[in-house]
Amino acid sequence: MILSESAQTAGSPFDFQARTLQGIAVYDAVVISDIHLGSDNCQAKYLVHFLESIRDGIMPTKRLILNGDVFDSIDFRRLKKQHWRILSTLRKLSDEIEITWINGNHDGPAEIVSHLLGVTCSDEIIVESGDSKILFLHGHRFDEFISRYPVLTWFADRIYHYLQKIDKTHYFAKLAKRNSKIFLRCAQKIETDSIRYAAKKACNVVCCGHTHLPVANTRGAINYYNSGCWTEKPCHYLTVLDGIIELQSYTEAVPEEVLERVGPVGAVPSVA
Repeated sequence: MILSESAQTAGSPFDFQARTLQGIAVYDAVVISDIHLGSDNCQAKYLVHFLESIRDGIMPTKRLILNGDVFDSIDFRRLKKQHWRILSTLRKLSDEIEITWINGNHDGPAEIVSHLLGVTCSDEIIVESGDSKILFLHGHRFDEFISRYPVLTWFADRIYHYLQKIDKTHYFAKLAKRNSKIFLRCAQKIETDSIRYAAKKACNVVCCGHTHLPVANTRGAINYYNSGCWTEKPCHYLTVLDGIIELQSYTEAVPEEVLERVGPVGAVPSVA
């Protein structure tokens, strides 16, 4: 599992503004996953700012792919103000660019999601970019642990969320995850099985979510990427341009004072 250089050394998201002004091509796709709206750990302020930067052309893209688990559960009573702002921004974005919502294990029935936001829902999609044929799917179909051991999965999730809650840096939560042999085996199985499935689909790249573990593995014949999540710091996402997929980080590059300046839904974020 290899983090790409761009994920390790990502600069300010406002760099995209300079790149756009210099005539850099619009992305073929931007990919995010595992937002978990309704969860206390959802990094909603950062995501509002991120989506507004797409709307404002700071980070232009032809398509936004939501690769599963946008919701933590289909219980709208758990959604907070910032969570509703995300849904509202997505709804407005759907009138401007193509948005595809790939079903995750937390998302619930596709018809609810599709009606709510007016976006296309699917279990998986294939996107051609440059010389790459890219398969996108959430990845939970390859996770046998959650179906075999639902109680243990629930208990592990509670510990993980508790560690995130008591430590705002998320250091201990990530440390626990990366030192869990069960988690690492599950993550490796998802990677291996998704690569095998992509080969059957004649794709040379596969992108998943689900594990919350950002990955860019380009060592094999079929490249494997995982877009990480928006419940940890730093948050991660993927960009696709002319067949090149890059793993990017976001959270640490957005100063708190900028987050406080994010205006009402639909307003242009200040980048001064």
